[in-house]
Parts: sequence; structure tokens; C-alpha cells
Amino acid sequence: MPQYFGKLPTTNQPWTTVSNVKSVTWNNNIVNFDCGDSRLTISVLAPNLLRVRFAPTGEFMPRRPWAVTLDDGEWATTPFTVQENEATVEIETAQIHVYIQREKCRIACFDKANRPFAQDAEMGIGWRMGAVAGWKEIAADEHFYGFGERTGFLDKLSEVKTNWTTDALDYDSLTDEMYQAIPFFMALRPGLGYGIFFNTSFWSQFDIGAEQPGTWKMETRGGELDYYIIYGPEPAEILETYTQLTGRMPLPPKWALGYHQCRWSYESETVVRELAQEFRQRRIPCDVIHLDIDYMRGYRVFSWSPQRFPNAAKLISDLAEDGFKTVTIIDPGVKYEPEGNYHVFDQGIENDYFVRKADGTLFHGYVWPEKAVFLTFYVLMCLTGGVIYTKA
Repeated sequence: MPQYFGKLPTTNQPWTTVSNVKSVTWNNNIVNFDCGDSRLTISVLAPNLLRVRFAPTGEFMPRRPWAVTLDDGEWATTPFTVQENEATVEIETAQIHVYIQREKCRIACFDKANRPFAQDAEMGIGWRMGAVAGWKEIAADEHFYGFGERTGFLDKLSEVKTNWTTDALDYDSLTDEMYQAIPFFMALRPGLGYGIFFNTSFWSQFDIGAEQPGTWKMETRGGELDYYIIYGPEPAEILETYTQLTGRMPLPPKWALGYHQCRWSYESETVVRELAQEFRQRRIPCDVIHLDIDYMRGYRVFSWSPQRFPNAAKLISDLAEDGFKTVTIIDPGVKYEPEGNYHVFDQGIENDYFVRKADGTLFHGYVWPEKAVFLTFYVLMCLTGGVIYTKA
């Protein structure tokens, strides 16, 4: 199957669905299902955590774990059993029971009270040119929360959520694509909850019963389906496992928990000083002042405007004496300036820090400084939904 990067159109051909399970093998914590030309694997990572991968061609892509802190073989050993019978293959851990139907290779998870969750719908898994998707049932009284930075109501039932970041300047309550796209959600109903982390850096989308009531769908423009099922049953337990999977940030400093004054933008050092003075005179608590793009020299990152911010070091020192931390915005777009009078661009060229096309030429776009090049970490940020992960 061709591999597609980005938001490319797919065909309108019917979905091809999975064939029956031909054979089952397992090694260590991974159970393999041979479905003819395609292959499914289920990795048992923790008593409440499974990774599901499906390759339509039967061959999985080599993948670096950009979005997760632990690869499949790095988790502590989790005891589980595998039992085969004529109709199903059963995987059981201390917390969940998973049934894989041999016919059409459909997955159904159950808690210890025998209540189903994350259960494949009739379609199960399917693919067509440019896309792979999975369909699961929406249980009665089930509600969906998360999906990253979104607008509207907390419960996203009957909505479509696209994971493809954009500069959502004039967003409203109905805007779909936003600044961040984190392909994770929790599905909750009385007494039971589970989370889904969709492990794809390609364009992807969740349809939570909008197109087909009673069924939610996850679709990616990548070449395989790859997602994690996290059993709760409570939200706190789901998040505990999710953050173990994708990483936990260090505790922020105390000052970061205070009030931050941030807007677009303060045009000069004089304006910033007047702002700080007003906060203190009015006895309004404030710990941080943010400076947006206008502090820069022509929107060049790591620079200061000599006209509008002529004494930046003294400004920051004076603000600190008055109890303010200063935060300056840094954009990933570095002004394209080969004339040799911008040290950041020169250093990036010298050390090959910038994104290049397949033919080796510099990739460029147009942002605040007009023509700009981009640091390679920015590509990683885009691919991981706006989040930089520490594991390279």
C-alpha cells in the first residue's frame, strides 16, 4: 500500500475489510494474527494497556517511538494468558479480557464485570487507497472527552475532530482544526471508562458518531492503524497510564503558577514598563509578562529591536526587581537572510539545523519575517500534535 504523508485526498473506493484470522502466534508480550495478506498484532504492555497495530500489506513500517516514552519491549513484564478456540482467541490480564473473533478479526474488550468497551463495530478495520480506519461501537450513555485543544462543549459525542494543526486565528465554537492536535480521548460511562491514544503522525480524524450514530471511527492517512487502548475504569487511572505512555512533564516553578500577562503585542519597552507599573500601583497580582513578536528586529528570532527595545537587559533586570519574570516568544521560522548579517541563520546553515527537501535544498515558507527556514525540531513538533518530546 502506498504511504501518504500529509493531507492528501483519498479515493472514494469502498473500504476493504480484514479477512478471517488464519493463524495465531505469540512471542513475549506480542500476539500476532495472520489474516491472509494483512496482519494484526496486540501488545500487552500493562494489565490495563494494549497496543493494537494493523498492517494491510502484512508488513509494518519501521517506526521510531516519537510520541511515546516506552517502546513495546521496554515495559515491565505483564502476566497474561492466551486461549484459542474455534471462534475466538482470548487474551486475559489481571484487569481486562480481550476477545478477537476469528471471523473478520474483530476485537472486543471486557472488564472483570464482563462489561464491553472499545468493541469493534461491524466494519472493524478497513482500508482503501490513502487511508486506514477502525470502527468501534458507542455504548449506551457513553460520552467522549479530550482530543487536545478544542472549542465547544466538553462532550464531543456526535462531533468530528480532525488532527491536523493550523493557525486558527479566527476560531469559534464550531472550529475543528486548531493550534494543537493531540489524538487522545477518554470515553466514560457509569462505572466504566477507557482511553484511546491514536499513534499516528499523519493526518487523522475521529468521527464520534456524527456520520454513523452508535459508531465512532478513527482514520489515518498513514499506511497502518496503530492505537493504544487504556482501561480505567476511572479518569484518574486512565490519565495515570496515558502519561506513563507519553511522558510526564516536570513540575513547573512556583512562579509559573501565578498570573501571566500575555497579549499580542507590546510595541515598545516604554509600554511594557507602564504596564508593569499599573499592575503594581493597582495591587493586581502578576508574576509574568510575555513579550510577543514585536520585541524582535524585523521578526528575527533571538534578536531585539534597537529602536523599540534599546535596553532589553536593563528592562528584564528592572522587571525582575519588581517581581516579574519575563517570557519572550520564539518562533520556529528563521528569517532567510543569506547576506551574512544574521547570525542565527548563518549558524543554522553552518550546522545544518534547517529542514531540507528530499533533493537536499532548503525548505522554506512565509511567516512573520516573510521568507523563512525552519529548524528540524519544528517538524517533530508538527508531527506530534504540537508537543515536543524529550526522547529523540
